[in-house]
Amino acid sequence: MSDQNAELRKVGLKVTLPRVKILQILENSTARHMSAEDVYKALIEAGEDVGLATVYRVLTQFETAELVARHNFDSGHSVFELSRGDHHDHMVNMENGEVIEFTNDQIERLQHEIAEAHGYDLIDHSLVLYVRPKK
Repeated sequence: MSDQNAELRKVGLKVTLPRVKILQILENSTARHMSAEDVYKALIEAGEDVGLATVYRVLTQFETAELVARHNFDSGHSVFELSRGDHHDHMVNMENGEVIEFTNDQIERLQHEIAEAHGYDLIDHSLVLYVRPKK
C-alpha cells in the first residue's frame, strides 16, 4: 500500500482509503481499460465498501492529476487506463469491444509532418481505429 500512498502524494492528492483501493484495482487488473462500473464491481468483489459515486469522483480526480487517461471509445461510456508514460494508440474491435494497444513509428512521424506542414507543432494526439476481424 505504501507504493500507492507515495504515488498519490507525488501528484498532490491526499491519501484516503478509497483512493488507495481504486489505485490498487487499476494497478492489479489484467484489463488495462476499465470503466467506473468495472472498478466498482472489482471493489465489491474484493469486499470493499466504496460507493459508485465515490469511484466516479476519484477517477475524475485521478484524471485531473494525470494518474489515469480517460478514453471515450464507441460504447458511449468512458474507460480509464493508468498513465504509464508510454504513448500508444488504440484499435477497438467493433464486434466484441476489445481494445488493442499499438505503436507505429511511421504513423507518429506522419502526424508530426502533417502538423508541421500546416504550421503547427504537434503537442499531443489520440488515435483510435475502429476495426472488425477479416472474414
